[in-house]
Amino acid sequence: MNTRYLENMSHTHASVLVHCVFSTKNRTNMIPDCDALWRYMTVLAKDNKVSLLAAGGTANHVHLLLALPPVRPLAKIIQELKGSSSRWLHEHGHRFAWQEGYGAFSVSSSNLDQVTRYIQNQEAHHRKIGFEEEFRAILLKHHVEFDPKYIFG
Repeated sequence: MNTRYLENMSHTHASVLVHCVFSTKNRTNMIPDCDALWRYMTVLAKDNKVSLLAAGGTANHVHLLLALPPVRPLAKIIQELKGSSSRWLHEHGHRFAWQEGYGAFSVSSSNLDQVTRYIQNQEAHHRKIGFEEEFRAILLKHHVEFDPKYIFG
């Protein structure tokens, strides 16, 4: 078992793995260089004491596999990742905005490799299926209730 994502503090031990998904505003192809953005998000995650285990997506959305520390709320971590990456893209001359919300799905340690491969193979995956269809399928797979009118903000 890969233990690099285990968080150990005095008397606190946790393995909190989360697959996060969010898109650009209106699912517009706004991400100019996906690999550069994934590298930047890796640094942001590390700065926030989060392990980014996998990053992928396309020009209109991102998938992140995060190992969360037990002392930081997911919402704050996502807020920092989205806010800082948006500012970084603006600073590099790109008009950019993320969608308002995000999807977050728990990942079992036993599924870590499968989810990692899924995230790393996003480009090939999206030759067959669009982001909106993919996101709905993920919500259904994880039994997340949603109103189709408000799914994408």
